[in-house]
Amino acid sequence: MKPTTTQVAPQSKSAKSANLLYNPTFRSVVFQVIAVFALGLFFYTIVDNALSNLAARGIATGFDFLDQEAGFGIGLTLIEYDETFSYGRTFYVGLLNTALVSILGIVLATVLGFVIGIARLSSNWLVSRFAAVYIEIFRNIPLLLQIFFWYFAVLQALPSARQSMSLGEAIFLNVRGLYFPAPVFGEGSNVVIGAFIFGVIATIIVKIWANNKQKLTGQQTPMVRIGLGLVVGLPLVAYLVMGMPISAEYPVLKGFNFRGGISIIPELAALTLALSIYTASFIAEIVRSGINAVNHGQTEAAMSLGLPRSRTLKLVVIPQAMRIIIPPLTSQYLNLTKNSSLAMAIGYPDLVSVFAGTTLNQVGQAIEIIAMTMGVYLTLSLVTSALMNLYNKKVALVER
Repeated sequence: MKPTTTQVAPQSKSAKSANLLYNPTFRSVVFQVIAVFALGLFFYTIVDNALSNLAARGIATGFDFLDQEAGFGIGLTLIEYDETFSYGRTFYVGLLNTALVSILGIVLATVLGFVIGIARLSSNWLVSRFAAVYIEIFRNIPLLLQIFFWYFAVLQALPSARQSMSLGEAIFLNVRGLYFPAPVFGEGSNVVIGAFIFGVIATIIVKIWANNKQKLTGQQTPMVRIGLGLVVGLPLVAYLVMGMPISAEYPVLKGFNFRGGISIIPELAALTLALSIYTASFIAEIVRSGINAVNHGQTEAAMSLGLPRSRTLKLVVIPQAMRIIIPPLTSQYLNLTKNSSLAMAIGYPDLVSVFAGTTLNQVGQAIEIIAMTMGVYLTLSLVTSALMNLYNKKVALVER
């Protein structure tokens, strides 16, 4: 007896279309495409209306202004610049000044925040109370007021150039800034610089090897002595062998100000101090909470093996706490970078002051200038987030 076969009638086109419309994946794609199209149309309409209004008022648009001569000076420049350079050059000067204060602030705030956060957990009552007072004071005072404090109440109260506070005959501090010797590179200095770079790279490689060795055998490598030998000793040997090709240019008082050497303007110092101290108060609480989140049994187990408190903190507690610390720490780095735009209040020549301030007032092309400024801060934030996410992924707990 032959088995019976059931034939399924082919679906009509209308039935297939109805099934496709009820498909969640298909509908989600369609709705997203519609949303993106509507959003693009919305922004296109806004930009088109703005450009039409600007054209009706006779206001130029486009980025041709970047090639025009700026005609104004900037107090701090990390690249060559004078009044004859273009507005495009002012953009790069402001960008580098913003990056400078952001990087300095992040480094100082991280170091200070970790120190204060660990001190907050100290068994010494005085150290713990001092850290708590620091946190409660600086995180509850507005950042702008702290910038004003360091600039007007501290740095502007320093003596004039002729009555400078000095350390020997090399370092001078006055109301105009901090002055110290600048290195002068002569013939053969490239060898010394190359030795230093090689020492840094070699130290990193040895550190990676030492970490892998410790994981496999439990033996530790004296990285402090090896690092000092490679980073300090090797360049010093190269410096002596090449006949000491690097000299120093000392600042000298000429007229009403110092000439030569390296100078740190008070605006940079005040802004860096305020950003670092303010952000460090938040980082300290993040570090404290991260350390407290580590199971206390880990500390007891390490101490039962004879590890002192300092090594227990370094080798056991901090590595585990970093998994909790990094995500909120990233947010503080982003906040510090964006808060650097308050530099305009004291005249520090950052991107907002130089480009979105002076340049905008002279050329009047607000859309292009503000869009470029916003793009810079967005890029800096995305790069910072990407780097911190990579580090977070590296220290994350790997499931077996």
